[in-house]
Amino acid sequence: MAQGSKAKYTDKQKRKAEHIEEGYEDKSLSKAEAEKRAWATVNKQSGGGERTGGSGQKTSQQTKDKAKHDSAKRAAATRKGEPSAGERLEDLTKAELLGRARAQQIAGRSTMRKAELVAALKP
Repeated sequence: MAQGSKAKYTDKQKRKAEHIEEGYEDKSLSKAEAEKRAWATVNKQSGGGERTGGSGQKTSQQTKDKAKHDSAKRAAATRKGEPSAGERLEDLTKAELLGRARAQQIAGRSTMRKAELVAALKP
């Protein structure tokens, strides 16, 4: 099966991708970018095509569910401004630290030095 083939997706997944794609097109995204984002969303939500066959590698539903759960946790942490795994606050620029401090509404952030921002942002 060729790369990019949608043969392993169920009809429901295909309809969902089409609906998401239409939403992106309504937001003035190009057809290609809308399609790319729609399939990425479907893959993230369902873990990829769900029909049997293919490479012979099986991913259990439990493994797919855990991967979705972990991905959602990381996304929520990112929205809260927490550093991602392996990312150190000390490696960020002062502007990036200020942005995170602004998101967390840390008082006095505009007068803080970089080291003070790092200390204030650490949990």
